[in-house]
Amino acid sequence: MPYEGIIRFVVAMLAANWFWKLTVLGDEDGYGAVIWFGLDLTWYFDVLADHIAAAVYALLRLCDQAVTLTNGSHLRFTDTGVGISVVWGCTGIKQSFIWMIIMLAARGTWTRKLAYLPAGWLFAYAFNIFRIFMVALLTHHHPDWFEVLHTFLFKYLFYGCFFLLWLYYDARLTPHPLTH
Repeated sequence: MPYEGIIRFVVAMLAANWFWKLTVLGDEDGYGAVIWFGLDLTWYFDVLADHIAAAVYALLRLCDQAVTLTNGSHLRFTDTGVGISVVWGCTGIKQSFIWMIIMLAARGTWTRKLAYLPAGWLFAYAFNIFRIFMVALLTHHHPDWFEVLHTFLFKYLFYGCFFLLWLYYDARLTPHPLTH
């Protein structure tokens, strides 16, 4: 089937998204806590959000932006007064979870697939920092652009990058027909 790879990627991505939505009650749902199968993961998410916000703050300072970091995860531009909050770091965990499901949908042995999972988690973490940095940089003079950039551009850019990564790893994990 010529489109088998694309179909498998989309199914894996949708399965991960739906499983996440069914099992996690987080800030996205308005509950103010992150509960996964009855486990309260709020502290872990708070720490992740603080780390991501600190990394974004450092990048903004390197770009000579007048910005302050308050409450651990809230960035405020002092020249315009525009602020951006890194809420829970929920996106980073969700993206890492999606990468795990996608990798499990790739061909190859379990041991080979598991060896690539840390690379996916590292990519998800780095991309989340880059996404928040770019959204903050591009919207602090134009706050009305926030929703478009945050929800559409970088969200679909992320899935596009994941698709290219998955194509690469799927090809690497697929046994060569001449050797098997």
